[in-house]
Formats: sequence, C-alpha cells, structure tokens
Amino acid sequence: MKIEAFDYDPMTGAISNRRTIVSVAEEHGLPDGMTIHAEGKLWVAHWDGWCVCRWDPTTGKLVQKVRLPVSRPTSCAFSGPALDTLYITSVTTELDAAALVKQPGAGGLFRFNPGVHGLPAFSFVG
Repeated sequence: MKIEAFDYDPMTGAISNRRTIVSVAEEHGLPDGMTIHAEGKLWVAHWDGWCVCRWDPTTGKLVQKVRLPVSRPTSCAFSGPALDTLYITSVTTELDAAALVKQPGAGGLFRFNPGVHGLPAFSFVG
C-alpha cells in the first residue's frame, strides 16, 4: 500500500507529478482519511490498523503511531481554537457482533492532543 502526492495548481485545479511519498506496511492497515499539520507531517487514519499514524512525507518514515480502541478509523482532522486537537472518526462497517463486543467504541469520534497544530482549511476550484 502506498500514499501518493501530486502537485496542485490552485488556479485551475489541475494535478500533476504523481509520486509515492509513503509505503505503508500491511501491519498498519489501509491508509484512509488524512490531514497535514503545520510542520508538514501527514496524519493518516489506518482502516483495520487500530491506529492513526504521523508520517514524514519527505522521508516516508513513520514518526508516531497512536493506538486506538477501534479497528476501523476512517479520517482525522485538526480542530479547536488553536487547531491543536486531532479528531478521529471511525465506523462499524462490516464488523460482526463479536467484533463489536471487543470494540464498543467502534463508530465513535475520538480526540487526541498530539502536541502539534493543524492548518486552517483553504478553498479550491472544483
């Protein structure tokens, strides 16, 4: 599995220069929703990985792994007045009754203070 980046033209919405920035080991699960913090590191929710991870997109190295009490985190985003709280969504999709007993927080929203700040949202064409 890999995470890829593109160059983006904000005037036209065009993307180009596709490249792999992170190769994800199977043990981390599938990369799903993601966000970037102010220092340029990439936070990724890992489906079936029980975690969100902070990756360095310039080196492809894992910087931090935050274990979660749910197997299927789906996305993450910074919020709060200082953009210093990371919110993490999860789902119950395709989890059977036994799995739901083991992870009663599945489908819940989690928050984590990672010690870094997110970036404000921006508008784009499209």
